[in-house]
Amino acid sequence: MALECLHKEGIIYRDLKPENVILDGEGHLKLTDFGLSKMFKTEENLTYSFCGTPEYLAPEICRGSGHNFMVDWWSFGILIYEMLSGINPFKLRNKTNY
Repeated sequence: MALECLHKEGIIYRDLKPENVILDGEGHLKLTDFGLSKMFKTEENLTYSFCGTPEYLAPEICRGSGHNFMVDWWSFGILIYEMLSGINPFKLRNKTNY
């Protein structure tokens, strides 16, 4: 719901990962660290910034072909996979090779 709310407000989060999801005192999930977020006007087609955590980057960010709100859903899928399996499917051995 947090990503949906951000997207409705025109914000791409771009750094969804376990370290940026916390629990409050009532057990609700909260997103933190909006340092890589970007206001994204709906009339814009794509943005081209290369940013994010390598293991959670969507392919279009890696390719530099431009991206939009969909990159957050890619990272969400990686996060869910990691929560269910205990491993990241794209864990890099050498972070310079992405």
